[in-house]
Amino acid sequence: YIHVLVEKTMACNFEDVVRLNEKASQKGLVLMENFQFQFHEQLSAIKSLVNEGKIGEIRCLRSSFGFPPFSDKNNIRYNKNLGGGALLDIGVYPIKIAQIFLGIDIEVSASNLFFDKEKEIDLWGGAYLNQKNGSLFAEIAFGFNNYYQCNLELWGSKGKIYTNRIFTAPPDYSAKIILENNHGKKTISVEPDNHFQNMLQHFYSLVTKKKGIKAEYLQNINQAKLLNQVILKSIE
Repeated sequence: YIHVLVEKTMACNFEDVVRLNEKASQKGLVLMENFQFQFHEQLSAIKSLVNEGKIGEIRCLRSSFGFPPFSDKNNIRYNKNLGGGALLDIGVYPIKIAQIFLGIDIEVSASNLFFDKEKEIDLWGGAYLNQKNGSLFAEIAFGFNNYYQCNLELWGSKGKIYTNRIFTAPPDYSAKIILENNHGKKTISVEPDNHFQNMLQHFYSLVTKKKGIKAEYLQNINQAKLLNQVILKSIE
């Protein structure tokens, strides 16, 4: 048995994710889902702005991730039998970031998935997530057949934060965060950062220090639960 850093999405259904995490827990092994954007300095800078009260209290989160169709018609993302579809490939990102700012005690209240009848996969969609014991909510959208978007907006009681490359900043890219409040509007530049390298360092730390492993299990299962809710709400 070995520690595993698994490419998102961890599995195609909620039951398999639970089973994998139970097995990892039994063996005391690290099972981490690869969401590299969590380890970029851009996200740290946004968290700091929120914690410093630059936009007051968060009211809602909006996030979209999508891109144009692939020229390769045999792309794995179009293969139903291999976990294809926009939700499992890119919808997972805005769902993940919603948990970072709203907490993991959230649920999907509404969702919509557009299915391609020929490919038998979802090509685009969206969802509304809200806190179970709070007033915050998130509006997310994603898609394969869309104009490129990779953004995050945090709207607060006294301002807002926006960035347009939240999930896919290359190592040499200087991310731009737009902060707007009663004091005006300014653009904050973030030094280039390699979130892939940072992610691997975090994984190494989990393996060697044995701290934070259970938190990864909890995140893995909660992520899968929300994905399952998106699917169920779309067919109600």
